[in-house]
Amino acid sequence: MVNKFILWIFCLIVLSSCVVSPPKKTTNICEIFYEKRSWYKAAVKTEKRWGSPAYVTLAFIKQESDFQQGAKPERTKLLGFIPWKRKSSAYGYAQAIDGTWDIYKKQAKKPLASRTSFKDSVDFIGWYNKKSNKLLGIPRDNARLLYLAYHEGRGGYKKGSYKSKPWLLSVSSDVQKMSNRYRNQYDSCKKKLKSPFYFLFN
Repeated sequence: MVNKFILWIFCLIVLSSCVVSPPKKTTNICEIFYEKRSWYKAAVKTEKRWGSPAYVTLAFIKQESDFQQGAKPERTKLLGFIPWKRKSSAYGYAQAIDGTWDIYKKQAKKPLASRTSFKDSVDFIGWYNKKSNKLLGIPRDNARLLYLAYHEGRGGYKKGSYKSKPWLLSVSSDVQKMSNRYRNQYDSCKKKLKSPFYFLFN
């Protein structure tokens, strides 16, 4: 009995250690990267691999999950009050759905990628946005249009499905505003972030 209790406590400790808390200041990309150096490295790696600017990638995550590692859509209500199925299989930082995530893992050659990994999530967004840039001609820094394609799927974007969704148009504008804000902030701290001495002495 004692051994089982100790094992149970150990499992709880291991699980809790895997949970990553969101940044303290989610509206400031410099503060995010100062606090989480590994996130900065992941965003830079994504930019180099897929050409997706860090400020666009983080604007997506801010909107999709607000940097909550295990974010999921709300459950629907059966009979108006009984918790029922979730609206979709979206999960993690990027709120990627099952099918699209599986395609990403194959095409990006990352079979062990996890939606609760920030590194994998920003890489996923970079991968998706690069394909939207290539197939739809959307500029890589146009967060509004990229988000519409991300949310509706490229097929839905081509059909203009977003045009009948005023709420989505409003959300995509918010994503663009956040991207612009992150971009201005990033320009002011990029040099400091690149310096190895900053993280060494801070």
